[in-house]
Amino acid sequence: MAKQKIVVKVTMNTEKKARKALQIAVSLFGVESASFVGSDKDQIAVTGEGIDPVELTTLLRKGVGYTELLSVGPVEEKKPAAATVASLNFNPYQYYYGNYGMPYYAYAYEI
Repeated sequence: MAKQKIVVKVTMNTEKKARKALQIAVSLFGVESASFVGSDKDQIAVTGEGIDPVELTTLLRKGVGYTELLSVGPVEEKKPAAATVASLNFNPYQYYYGNYGMPYYAYAYEI
């Protein structure tokens, strides 16, 4: 199966309900990510493979409240235009502590 994106509108009045809705969404089998979308952050976008949208909506209705299934469709993957190569210069001898000698506890004192 291909990856799919499901957008669900959930009535979340409090922060507690929002956390619970997100917890329910990520608990389903096949979910890779879930996030809040929309202007009022009242929609949850769930992406993954093999997700049942009816089961998701039913669980959200039982756990949080009014839920409306807005869209189900394939995930649009963006391909990068061109690959860039970055180089990193690493100097392993950047910190040299040769001038400081041995630590004070290493010397044997005679009394």
